Amino acid sequence: MTLDSATGPATVLDAWRSRVADTPDRPALAYFDAVLTVREVDEASDALAAALFDRGVSQGDRVGIYLQNIPQYALTFLALWKIGAVALILNPMYRNRELRTLIDDAEPVALVCDEHDLDSVGATLRGSSIRLLVSTSGLDLQTRDDPRVFASTSRVTPRPDDDLMGLIDRYRGRSFPEIDPEPDDLALLAYTSGTTGPPKGAQISHANAFATALDFGERAGLDDGDVVFAVAPLFHITGAMLDAAVALIRDCMLVFAHRFDAAVTLDAVVEHRVTYTIGSITVFNAISATEGATRAHFESVRALYSGGAPIPPATVAAFESQFGCYIHNAYGMTETTAGVIAVPPGVRAPVDAASGSLSVGLPLPRVTLRTLDPSGRPTPPGLAGELEISGPQVVSGYWRNPDASESTMPEGRLRTGDVAIIDEHGWVYLVDRLKDQINVSGYKVWPREVEDALYEHSAVFEAAVVGRPDDYQGESVVAYVSLRRDATTTPDELMAFARERLAAYKRPKSIHIIDELPKTQTGKIRRAVLKPVPVKNNSIESGTP
Repeated sequence: MTLDSATGPATVLDAWRSRVADTPDRPALAYFDAVLTVREVDEASDALAAALFDRGVSQGDRVGIYLQNIPQYALTFLALWKIGAVALILNPMYRNRELRTLIDDAEPVALVCDEHDLDSVGATLRGSSIRLLVSTSGLDLQTRDDPRVFASTSRVTPRPDDDLMGLIDRYRGRSFPEIDPEPDDLALLAYTSGTTGPPKGAQISHANAFATALDFGERAGLDDGDVVFAVAPLFHITGAMLDAAVALIRDCMLVFAHRFDAAVTLDAVVEHRVTYTIGSITVFNAISATEGATRAHFESVRALYSGGAPIPPATVAAFESQFGCYIHNAYGMTETTAGVIAVPPGVRAPVDAASGSLSVGLPLPRVTLRTLDPSGRPTPPGLAGELEISGPQVVSGYWRNPDASESTMPEGRLRTGDVAIIDEHGWVYLVDRLKDQINVSGYKVWPREVEDALYEHSAVFEAAVVGRPDDYQGESVVAYVSLRRDATTTPDELMAFARERLAAYKRPKSIHIIDELPKTQTGKIRRAVLKPVPVKNNSIESGTP
């Protein structure tokens, strides 16, 4: 299937329709022991579109999707776009106020959720804009009922009028007024994580989504016949775009396995001969710690990508040594509709000599980057500054928040809040978040540089570095680490290890070995949570650096 940004489809839905016309009997979705063809997916999404339209969902309406990674996610995407509605992607682990806050801001008219969540969601959303609740089950469309990902194999008796698969059966073959969305129409509403303030809804147009799916897929070397594993959650922009959308617009099979489990992931990669996936580095760390994981599990894999957080060079090297697969870095944000910078397949990312950072890649072809000093002036190659991004993937703004839109995206250029270095060849090195910089006696310390040094120790599994108020030097560097399975070390040893690799002002004043680092629900380490944590567990305080 030919994809071209100038002469071909303009939206993901356009590309899907071309796929239906060209290869209707090719596999489109896989889920444990089930495989759905392009024709079957199209007919099912048609039926769901007809059902939603019949129940009052119309063009421009928002519809929440509150699910794990199951085929119904892709069916709902396609159904909504066929009637011109907007998919509001929601983390299914959000509860009560977390969920209600987003619902009240986006004002969706309907919500698709797991049947086990119906009662709690119904109570949370009472009095909201929601007029229709549609339930479904991860147990549908497969027969294995794998206990590693399904907490229960007991079905809740579905309400006949609200069960998604029941609606598909009842509305199969029914007509509806199919829409051809304009490129600038909204396709998705995706909320930021809220780490820098209240969550904001990024307005992702059909043009944004298609630009990402097209350009990132080409950068990753995806082609017809590839098998894409949806390991990143689809409620996050990385999963929605770089796992799902990149597969839907090509003759690729998209593989689901409900929620992430490392052993289940390895089984799915082998069974379906997966060739590509992208996930957070915590996914690959979990796989590397899985008993019985070997190189044989990755025989079919051609390209592994990691997004969401920069990867320490030592982690990439350790994974490749264990499995023979090189993890390619990628970078993007919700506001850039996911990845806009990535390492080409078969290419090893360089390491910045000054900071020790592994490059997150090169910009995609239609993406323009520059770095800015604190006064907003462009910095020259090799000098750190705030990363600014322009291109067709950058969203138009935040939902109903013009002030935040203007301050973050002046004239359509995204101010990321990330400090980066762009070298003379265009390689991008992410230094850190502006807000995470630590000030030690007037010296600037970037947490990532300290973390990368700690990752070089063979016992360190994960590391996070934060600043702690210090009466003498303003702030001091504090490190938290977890250890690899069966590995041992002490804070004294780690302190000595850091001493050999870091300037005095960068060395941690304290190192704490803890069982597990706190993470967001998409796998990012939560530095902010660690800042107020008192000294506990296995730790050591050093003298003034």
